[in-house]
Amino acid sequence: MKPVVLIGIVLIVIGVLALAWQGITYTTTEKVVDLGPLKVEAQREKTIPLPPVLGALALAGGIVLVVVGSRR
Repeated sequence: MKPVVLIGIVLIVIGVLALAWQGITYTTTEKVVDLGPLKVEAQREKTIPLPPVLGALALAGGIVLVVVGSRR
């Protein structure tokens, strides 16, 4: 398999995943209170949004690479 086609397939998979999830969520632990033996922590969820345009561009770019790579 040609490297261009392989990169295209990877971009297609990334584009589909970005369109399906539209964001990456992760959890952080933050100290709220730290007074001697008293320690209070809170877990907070944060999300990194992935715009749909990013997924569409990756998908389109992957399709173009697969088509161009298969013609050569």
